Amino acid sequence: MSYSIYIRNQERIKSPINKTQVENWVDELINWLFDINQEYHNYRFFQNKEKSLQLKLQDILATITDDTNEIVVSSNYFFESIEQIHYVLINDLETIVNFDPAAKSKEEVLIAYPGFFAITAYRIANVFWKLDIPIIPRVITEYVHSKTGVDIHPGAEIGENFFIDHGTGIVIGETTKIGNNVKIYQGVTLGALSVSKDNASAKRHPTIENNVTIYANATILGGNTTIGKNSVVGGNVWLTHSIPESSLVYHKSEIEIKNKSEFPEPLNYVI
Repeated sequence: MSYSIYIRNQERIKSPINKTQVENWVDELINWLFDINQEYHNYRFFQNKEKSLQLKLQDILATITDDTNEIVVSSNYFFESIEQIHYVLINDLETIVNFDPAAKSKEEVLIAYPGFFAITAYRIANVFWKLDIPIIPRVITEYVHSKTGVDIHPGAEIGENFFIDHGTGIVIGETTKIGNNVKIYQGVTLGALSVSKDNASAKRHPTIENNVTIYANATILGGNTTIGKNSVVGGNVWLTHSIPESSLVYHKSEIEIKNKSEFPEPLNYVI
């Protein structure tokens, strides 16, 4: 029985990526980018670590292609992009510190904020996505998803000064476009309406323009849905159509308060 399973696996899976290898590389890269553990006391040590990370990336790329030139070109391109990635991430970091009253320092955000970790990993994965490298960008973002509860597809387009607060339960789909200075709170879904596999290449997820705030548990769906700039989307809102710029959208629910002794006995029963 096990032999037949083995044969089918060999026929279906070719050179599978080692997930742990990718995850460890991401952690090392982020530690190096921000020198979180204060390991790199001078530029030579810092530069040596960069070379080590590049070689490890080439080892990972070698599991999905035998083309040596492609491996070198892709790893070179990534590390040529790293300064711009770092610049954008520093702006993201400062945005969180400036707008979150609970954030006491950049160091605290770097070490303890799941939202910033998710943004960092997304910006790394997005480079691989643009290079059309398979599997690796999804492994990176799903690794972060498992650790933080934030699910950002590496194909999403996200502008600068992005702020995720709390983070748990956030979903950002593949064809989502997010502008600059956008703030998103926990439980937000930027998703697709039901589409067939034949339309997988179409824009299925919403566009969020500059300076938009989306509060907890809001759901915004559809590739034709645009949230105009400078808008605020309140908590628990469900949107499948566009709203103009400078809009305030909110969900109004009715809450009743009664004396609990007025309820029938079964409603007072607690398991």
